[in-house]
Amino acid sequence: MDPVRNPYAPGAGQRPPELAGRDDQLQAFDVLLERVSRGRPERSIVLTGLRGVGKTVLLNAMRSAAVRRGWGTGKLEARPDQALRRPLAAALHLAVRELAPRDRDGAEQVLGVLKSFALRDDAAPGKPAPKLRDRWQPGIDVPAVPGRADSGDIEIDLVELLTDIGGIAQDAGRGVAVFVDEMQDLAPADVSALCAACHEISQTGLPFVVVGAGLPHLPAVLSASKSYSERLFRYARIDRLDRVAADRALRAPAIDEEADWSAEALAEMYSATAGYPYFVQAYGKAAWDVAPRSPVTPDDVRVAAPEAEAELAVGFFGSRYERATPAEREYLRAMADLGARLGDADAGPEPDAALSTAAVAELLGRRPQSLSPARDGLIKKGLIYSGERGRIAFTVPHFGRYLRRHGGE
Repeated sequence: MDPVRNPYAPGAGQRPPELAGRDDQLQAFDVLLERVSRGRPERSIVLTGLRGVGKTVLLNAMRSAAVRRGWGTGKLEARPDQALRRPLAAALHLAVRELAPRDRDGAEQVLGVLKSFALRDDAAPGKPAPKLRDRWQPGIDVPAVPGRADSGDIEIDLVELLTDIGGIAQDAGRGVAVFVDEMQDLAPADVSALCAACHEISQTGLPFVVVGAGLPHLPAVLSASKSYSERLFRYARIDRLDRVAADRALRAPAIDEEADWSAEALAEMYSATAGYPYFVQAYGKAAWDVAPRSPVTPDDVRVAAPEAEAELAVGFFGSRYERATPAEREYLRAMADLGARLGDADAGPEPDAALSTAAVAELLGRRPQSLSPARDGLIKKGLIYSGERGRIAFTVPHFGRYLRRHGGE
């Protein structure tokens, strides 16, 4: 069929033409926005799941819902090598500007506090003060307000800053929401500060919420920081689509283009993709391009599968595998082999399910302690995660299958 009219959109964080299977989460967020706007107590939200399940897409959809209600919003993506202060200051600056509060003097006061908060990073203890020409400027066109949110203690500063921002949002009759992607990559001190600030703000009733997204071990990261985090956030596990939602994700965009899928083709697609949203888009795009006419048939899907798998092997799987060192690749292949053995031995667990670190070491004929550098390196690179002590799993669905097919190349 016409590739120009191909509606499918595989891409990192790119919204698919039909956001299927996420209605419950979006409706719950609409309720949260309404309750917080009315001064009702609500917890912030944390979305968790493997890569490729649509966490970033859902995060963006929630942000759009907040914007439609007139809330001030900001978004940041956490990185392991970056402190929270600067990117959070930029996100909050945007949120305050979106609020456009009627109290201009009050808004300028808060922006001055925000500027002090942002600039305090340059004078962090133990760091030489940069020359004036080298100092980072947050782009806030008001004078900094000294003595507020600039103590250098990120926890104290964040509580003071969010209290002020929540106050002008409340005066404006709206709220502020900050969206944090890759939240598991925040430094421990920043995680602790963010949790403490959310805890304090929730007790004041100010209209401020955080929506975070991250890998499945994010709840453990938050819990290790603050013991009350399990009561501070509402956790939503974002998983693969069920059969009905996967069919909808394929059929709705096709029908908009006056095309469709046969029932047998939909079954073939679900078998190939297992309902993972990124794979649904990748296989859907390839199948559309090879199909000569509507409806798409099972033969079209089978012909398109090698092309979709080749693209995934390079862009989705291969780019991650290339980041690993030789020792880390050996560890990854051992995980893949062990997962296949366990999957073959028991039809219940999936081959990419959590594995015992001791069992991986035994397969490699090594002591677990000697493999710690490789394991820790893979965790830092976001290729595997540890949701509980002594167990690890891939962050990417079907990564084990990819490694068994291509890992030796």
